[in-house]
Amino acid sequence: MINAYGSSNGSLSVPASAVPVMPLSDDITWIDLLNPTREEERHVEQLLGISVPTRDELKDIEPSSRLYAENNALFMTASLVWRVDTDEAQLTDVAFILAANRMVTVRYAEPRSFSLFTTSLTRTPEMLKSAPLLLSHLIETIADRTAEILETLVARVDALSSDIFRGRDKRRPPQFLETKLADIAASHRLVGKVRDSLGSLSRLLSFLMNAPAIASDSEVSGLCGTVARDVATLSEHAAFVAGNIAFLLDASLGLINVEQNAIIKIFSIASVVFLPPTLVASIYGMNFHLMPELDWTFGYPWALLAMLVSALVPFFFFRWKGWL
Repeated sequence: MINAYGSSNGSLSVPASAVPVMPLSDDITWIDLLNPTREEERHVEQLLGISVPTRDELKDIEPSSRLYAENNALFMTASLVWRVDTDEAQLTDVAFILAANRMVTVRYAEPRSFSLFTTSLTRTPEMLKSAPLLLSHLIETIADRTAEILETLVARVDALSSDIFRGRDKRRPPQFLETKLADIAASHRLVGKVRDSLGSLSRLLSFLMNAPAIASDSEVSGLCGTVARDVATLSEHAAFVAGNIAFLLDASLGLINVEQNAIIKIFSIASVVFLPPTLVASIYGMNFHLMPELDWTFGYPWALLAMLVSALVPFFFFRWKGWL
């Protein structure tokens, strides 16, 4: 699918899902390729005289393959987070191309930042007059969306912390902490994806600001510098959140060990408490002929009393020591 965006007489013109025809109108500033077919890629290549990266090329992790200039065009690839509302957050690679005052994006997913950006274009269509300005605002929207994801993640981690620590004085179902480990793992996965995305955005912005076409435009260069500082701040915040998640993981495992040790302690104390009565019962269960207690009238009550006292003495001793 090819979506073309342009401004006409100050108003937004959005020929949604339309393939531009030859020759390409000067009004079109942004061409967005969403899950493009090979025919659609060739059509855009003929329109702009550039080589559109394929899906396999977007997955290349080498910096020289993700950030480069070719035929007076800038080719940049960044990894964006999407599907954050599920437990399986993923990264998707998106290509950004600046060529002949046009921006081309190639993507095979629908991160929410793109829908937010297209909505904002209806309020500020003047951004479509310049492809570099359009790209810088798009990256700004991506950074803002990443900040929202981090805020949601922080709230999720705070809720986990409350459940794990503040809920200890409440009756909790068995295996409660084990179920929280899955939530911690999902949060750790998400913050890892966010950090990878912020790292790719940081490299993209560094490459973009060093491009002559961007460096010569004070407005775009200033906006890119601001976004770069925001991305750096978000990276530090993401590292802090990752540290908190690691602490929650260690604390949860520690609490699980404490609960397991408490259970083992109860069984150990119970075995010690019942060991003396077992010894008494074993002695009087031997049935030797020369055991005088066998002829006692009160032998049976005496044995029961001895077993009761031998159980109560270690029990109260453990209570006095604070082991129970």
